[in-house]
Amino acid sequence: MPLTLNAFLKDFEYARCWHTGAYRLATRAGGHMSKLTKVLALAVIAAIVIGFAGVNNTAAQGTYVKTFDLKLPVAEGAYAGVDPKGTTITWWHQHSGQREAAVQAAAEKFNAENPFGITLNVVSKGSYDDIFTAVTAGIQTGELPEIVVAYGNQAAVYQNNQALVDLDVFFKDPVLGIQDFEQDMFTRFFESDLNAAHDNQRLGFSTYRSVEVLYYNVDVLTEMGYSRPPKTWDEFGEMVCRFVREGRGTDGYQIRTDASFIAAGAFAAGGDIYDRAAGEFTYNSDAAKVLPKAIQKLLNDGCIKKTVDPRARSDQSAFANGAALFYTGSSSGIPFVWSAIKDSPKPFTFDVAPIPGYGDNPPVVNVYGASNSVVAKGKTPEKILAAWLFLRWFSEAEQQAAWAKATNYFPVRRSAAANLEDVFAAEGTGRAYRSAFQLLENTKEEPSVDVYQTVRSETSKAFNDILDGADVDERMDQLTQLANELLAASRK
Repeated sequence: MPLTLNAFLKDFEYARCWHTGAYRLATRAGGHMSKLTKVLALAVIAAIVIGFAGVNNTAAQGTYVKTFDLKLPVAEGAYAGVDPKGTTITWWHQHSGQREAAVQAAAEKFNAENPFGITLNVVSKGSYDDIFTAVTAGIQTGELPEIVVAYGNQAAVYQNNQALVDLDVFFKDPVLGIQDFEQDMFTRFFESDLNAAHDNQRLGFSTYRSVEVLYYNVDVLTEMGYSRPPKTWDEFGEMVCRFVREGRGTDGYQIRTDASFIAAGAFAAGGDIYDRAAGEFTYNSDAAKVLPKAIQKLLNDGCIKKTVDPRARSDQSAFANGAALFYTGSSSGIPFVWSAIKDSPKPFTFDVAPIPGYGDNPPVVNVYGASNSVVAKGKTPEKILAAWLFLRWFSEAEQQAAWAKATNYFPVRRSAAANLEDVFAAEGTGRAYRSAFQLLENTKEEPSVDVYQTVRSETSKAFNDILDGADVDERMDQLTQLANELLAASRK
């Protein structure tokens, strides 16, 4: 039987993972790091290699045969007779700093231990936008890697040129596939890999995720007489208005205007921003308008503020310094936030919860993160199979645990939790990491249509207009119409 989340939570306390964001927030004016940050950053970088080299095996794999135990070439299926022995492949990724060190450590372990003689080269190719530019150019020139990081909407663009492998050919293979997918994987993490723009082809392989959460100041909420975070926007409003009016802080909450926040609000309210069955955006649905209406009212009431400087993460700073009661953002920022709280004049206990709006219903949270696609254009079957074998190996519990330790992302396998004892033992962030981990069974992802990046920008513009006084119903109608016009144009 796979290790269940509830069983794991009875056995272990959760704690902190570190990531590059912690470095950024802990950096003070003039670019100096706190002593705590220096020690932690050095410790984590040293631990990355140890993590990939020394994670224990787990028996929670069911009928799954580990990648390095596969006997190749296989005798049946689409890749029958294909032998990847001696193949060299390349992975373009976006990571830097200690996450890049984790990628390199994984590649070195794979190269040293895989029995197929496959060599993986890893290349940090810049930002997601840089990689998108390089791939779209490479589709024309032929200069492409075998594996590339991509969001679903980017993968959809690549597949307009038949550049990617539909990975269902591997997922469903009786030997090469993921036989314990339903039993051990967080299956909803993989929904965005099924691309609606291309007949639900599986154009990516999820290897990590994070979730959109509400950060809150536990100490202050307790002092105010509350025993839990808000489940509804009315409760959120009561808490944040009291916080400001009682003089506990000046900001209450600095508003996040990112499109993922709007999507998270729709999910929390039991709806969506995109109807997958109809193939259209639904920003004008009742559920999608709950958050904008609530935030607009609280802003008008003077209980919350616009984010002063989004690029400088002023919303996180306001929360960490005690000026705000709440902050919303990615769970991967947990150590980032804790570092700032630790260095603030008055440190406090914090925790995370679902975005409000769900009331007494089970909360549905927005889960996000890029996946890795396998390139088909110009590639031999041997290279394609070699790329799949790496991703399959990387998705196994041991590697997922090492990756989680190094990056603070969540693993895609439940059984990886058995190898995260040390991650769940650090001071300060354990409570928040546990709370976020408990949300992973009920998630939803944003749409993976090729125009979504443009729609995201338009969503942020619309929300800012609403904060400036635009009528919510009218502005969300306009956004929906524009988004669907963009979608229709992309399908011609």
